[in-house]
Amino acid sequence: MSLLLTTSPKHCANKGLNLKKLINKKLLYFLSTFFFSILSIVILIWFILHPSKPEFYLQNTDIYQLSLSSPHLLNSTIEATLLSKNPNTRVGIYYDKVRVYAAYKGQQITGDSELPSFYQGHEESNFLSTSLYGNGMPVYPLFGYEVSRDQTTGKLIVDLKLDGQLRWKVGMWVSGRYRFDVDCTAAIGTKQGDAPGPMSLVEGTQCSITV
Repeated sequence: MSLLLTTSPKHCANKGLNLKKLINKKLLYFLSTFFFSILSIVILIWFILHPSKPEFYLQNTDIYQLSLSSPHLLNSTIEATLLSKNPNTRVGIYYDKVRVYAAYKGQQITGDSELPSFYQGHEESNFLSTSLYGNGMPVYPLFGYEVSRDQTTGKLIVDLKLDGQLRWKVGMWVSGRYRFDVDCTAAIGTKQGDAPGPMSLVEGTQCSITV
């Protein structure tokens, strides 16, 4: 008497389920390998190109107003122009949420001025001009004395500060956002008495930048 072997419906269902799991594992392995390869290529290109930080130079600074309305409140009007340069030959830079303000001895003396977002191509330069205003800015008690003391030396040292976010562009790939901070020191020539015109930049150097 022979024994007839038959496959039950439950056995077929288990076999189909195992096959489906195998296909899903292969698909997951393929996708993981594909994305890892793309990421490796991007990282390799990134390290080969090694993008340099942008450069900033202070071109012009004019102080039209810097006066105390009370011992602790300052009114100020400053105009500034900076040169921004992308030194990279193969990497572009997007700038977002860039703000500018002026400071004196570590204290902010104007409100923030926000610059429009812009893109800087390979080895491209842009002039960034802004007007800065301070109306009733609170200052420390000795502010007036220190300004007067610096005016007697013929130079008023003012810092122009920028901060914002940048993104690197390599081909069609664009990186995430990186915060950057720029610090520019301006030596401003002071006026004698009631001499007309603004106090203007005497000397300015290349600005420092951190990314």
